[in-house]
Amino acid sequence: MTTMRPQDILLPVPSGLCCKAGGFHIDPVRPVERALITHGHSDHARAGHGAVLATQETLDIMRLRYGENFAGATQAIRYGEAVRLGDVAVSFHPAGHVLGSAQIKVSCGGTCIVASGDYKDARDPTCAPFELVQCDVFITEATFGLPVFRHGEAANEVSKLLASVALFPERAHLVGAYSLGKAQRVIALIREAGYDAPIYLHGAMEKITRYYQDKGVALGELRPVKGVKKAELAGTITLAPPSATSDLWTRRFPDPVTAFASGWMRVRARARQRGVELPLVISDHADWDGLTATIAATGAGEVWVTHGQEDALVHWCRSKGLAARPLDLVGYGDEEESEAVATEDAEA
Repeated sequence: MTTMRPQDILLPVPSGLCCKAGGFHIDPVRPVERALITHGHSDHARAGHGAVLATQETLDIMRLRYGENFAGATQAIRYGEAVRLGDVAVSFHPAGHVLGSAQIKVSCGGTCIVASGDYKDARDPTCAPFELVQCDVFITEATFGLPVFRHGEAANEVSKLLASVALFPERAHLVGAYSLGKAQRVIALIREAGYDAPIYLHGAMEKITRYYQDKGVALGELRPVKGVKKAELAGTITLAPPSATSDLWTRRFPDPVTAFASGWMRVRARARQRGVELPLVISDHADWDGLTATIAATGAGEVWVTHGQEDALVHWCRSKGLAARPLDLVGYGDEEESEAVATEDAEA
């Protein structure tokens, strides 16, 4: 059997990663006939495809976000389950990013490619842990692909938050966090740290957070913040989309302390620019050490680097004797832009 060249299996095209032999795209940025979706963040999971193959959780999250008819047809796949699409074998494996997130393994003609989507190797009590998949070609994100990005322990950041809550009992704490994945992880970490008071939610957070609870993720007592009197919010913690923490909505809180949970909070200038009083370095993406360790452990001889700081990671790979190149895929980035609309819709 002749071994196929990787570029004959997966090819970057304007709509995303295309697999002609299997008749599908991975995380396409425009409507296609068949889409394989790694996870539910809106820069990867879009409505309007003819057919979608994803984990049940990702399909459920897309349904919550886009409505019942987000795709012509859907098919759920379990972690580790193999399906055949045309000449290609496909399987999904945990990516450790958010609930239901997956790496997609594509095998054809003796060559194996893993498209990892967004991933992290750090512990997360709210989703299945990252699974290392051996492959010939590894497609990695590079959101935090610079040596300056070393996230540290998320539990230590949560300790800073709880210390601030104890120090300022007269103030409300507003934590900006993306509504899918980050918010639930932050709540779970707060609970693990021993905080058992009710935690309040911005309206845009409620549906997906309730879904996590329905799936058995323990998040303790959660309450909608809407309708709660200002004075009652002194000494409390509220989770909200990042865009909400800098608008008129914050006026309902007594002297709020604004926090933001993000890997970008490693960059102090970003925190100052956003008016963040309490930066929390908590990321759902691998940091520099996580990226390089994962690449090395996959055994891949070739690495394709996408959305993020591609150049530094490509250089690192080449310095280790790996074939590496940037993939110029457009349309992937922060979840935040797409949440601004949801914020306004959910709670003015």
